[in-house]
Order: sequence, then C-alpha cells, then structure tokens
Amino acid sequence: MRLKGKTAIITGGASGFGAGIARKFAAEGAKVMIADINGDGARTMAAELGDTAIAHQVDVGDGASVRAMAEAALAGFGHLDILVNNAGVTHLPTPLDEVSEDDFDRVFRINMKSVYLTARALVPHMKDRGAGAILNIASTAGVSPRPNLNWYNASKGWMITATRTMAVELAPAGIRVNALNPVAGETPLLKSFMGEDTPEMRARFLATIPLGRFSQPEDLGNAACFLCSDEASMITGVAMEVDGGRCI
Repeated sequence: MRLKGKTAIITGGASGFGAGIARKFAAEGAKVMIADINGDGARTMAAELGDTAIAHQVDVGDGASVRAMAEAALAGFGHLDILVNNAGVTHLPTPLDEVSEDDFDRVFRINMKSVYLTARALVPHMKDRGAGAILNIASTAGVSPRPNLNWYNASKGWMITATRTMAVELAPAGIRVNALNPVAGETPLLKSFMGEDTPEMRARFLATIPLGRFSQPEDLGNAACFLCSDEASMITGVAMEVDGGRCI
C-alpha cells in the first residue's frame, strides 16, 4: 500500500496508460479522480475501482474545464497529493509540411497547453501544503523521434523540458515533478502512431524495441506508482524511459 492515504488526479484515466495508472494507484491505497474527455468511460473506470475513485469529465485544453476539475477534486478529497498529466493525442503519420493546422493546434492544446493549465489550477494548492508530486506522461518520441510524427514528437520533447524546469522551480516548495517516456503501447493511440494496425506494421514497430514487446498499461502503472510514492522522495526532474530499450 505504497500510496495509502494519497489522493490523485489522472487525466486521460479512462483508457490506455491512464487506466493502468489508475488501477495501480487504487490497488496501492490511493483515492483517484478519473478525469477524461470521455465522461462515460471515466464513470465506467471509477465504478470498476469502487469507493476509492470518482469520475469527472474534463477538456484538459480548456482553462475553465480544468479549473472545474481541480475544484471537484479538492471538494471530493479535501486535498491533492498527486497530479498525473496523462491525456494526450497525436496526428496521423504525415510529412511535417502536410500536417493540417487543425491537427497541429489539437496536439499543442492537449499535449502541451494542458500541462500549463493543470499547473495553474493545482500548483498553488500544492505550494500551500508544501508537498506534491506531478507526473507528466511524455514519450520516447521526445527522445528518439520517428519520421512523420514530427509535431507529436516535438510536443513530447516540450513536455520533457517542461518537466525539468518545473522540477527546478517547484523543488523549494516541496513539489516533485517527473516524467515517464513510454514506447508505443497497447492503447487506443497505437493505431494512430502506426497509421494502420496490421501484423506487418506491428512487426516493424516491435523490431525497434530490444525487449520485443509494446508497453502495457501495467508497465506505466508500476513506474508511475514508484515515482509518485514517498519511496521516490529524492527523485525530481527525471524523464524515465519505460521502453524495453528503445532509446538505447
């Protein structure tokens, strides 16, 4: 029960890596808010986890919606220990000069602006308490980019830099900030990364991962649990690969 007594918000918590993190956090004793644009999915996940979870529908790219999420979490939990910025999107594999402006804006809004908005809404509360852990779900794409995912790659590189600068600035306030860099995983975004989900395309992706498998939601849950627990109290500013050796 490494997170016993802790409270957490997990954005994009209804599916994929977010769901894996939510399940692990609940199993380790945390109370969790499943915050997701998919309200029905968030409620389904919260029902699966039982009394330790609440659901909230949120658009992480909208300031008013993020403020409402923060207020609901604080009203439901009384305080917040952990914020997991997991919600993310990608554009389809496309030459960088052919990605539409709408797709670029969507990636910027969900992958980058959301980190600013959640910080603006919740860092003051963590500063007042003198404690907190923020975990940003970045990607190996921000470390070792693949062609034709240029603006997605760039957004995850931004998230890694944001993690490090947040860590430096917030450390005196007792707030730790870390990131995880998963390789492509068994999530709803996998097909978008590959362009098409075929055995041949999967084999091509897997050939770049030394351990020979995709990231699973459980892998991210385990790593997230450690970084957000008191066991990692001396760790901040880290962007840890969970990638089966992809970035070596």
